[in-house]
Amino acid sequence: MAGHQASTAAAARRRAATGPAPSLTGPASDVHPVLRRAGAPPAALDLLAQARAGLDEAAAFETSNERYATAHLAALRTAAAVLAARGRPEPTPKRRAKIRSAWEVLPEIAPELTEWSALFASGATRRARAEAGIRGAASVRDADDLVRDVAMFLRLVERMLVLQPVLPQPRQEDDLRVAEREVPDAG
Repeated sequence: MAGHQASTAAAARRRAATGPAPSLTGPASDVHPVLRRAGAPPAALDLLAQARAGLDEAAAFETSNERYATAHLAALRTAAAVLAARGRPEPTPKRRAKIRSAWEVLPEIAPELTEWSALFASGATRRARAEAGIRGAASVRDADDLVRDVAMFLRLVERMLVLQPVLPQPRQEDDLRVAEREVPDAG
């Protein structure tokens, strides 16, 4: 029994002594970057939470007009989350003065969401009619389809904003030119 304990202790010491081999060029973390998750800004996270709550509310409504209007609003809040996370102010006062819908701006900020933007932009008039209480503005099928589409859009945006991998960015051309000037020619 004592011999077994001694060999176990010796094995533990060997494991503790052996670790990654030292590198002459720096730590391994510089060579093999690890994916990490980027968090969205608090405003975007709040909008995503509001969109999720609105979608849940839409699913619970009895009338198709209420369900449609509330689901469309959830889609709008989801788009607003993307704009909050990625948007930049317009560069000129003239462009800032022009009011544009989120559905117009979204494809510029997130081109991968262009089709979603077109889908929800096409439903804006129906949403306005449904909110106004116009009978038959949205059918049961319209409301069901929209709730399902908004749920998918919301999941996509949540993954895109909250769980987006952060990779090392490629060097810009200006950075490369500066680096080339700083390194003397060997020839």
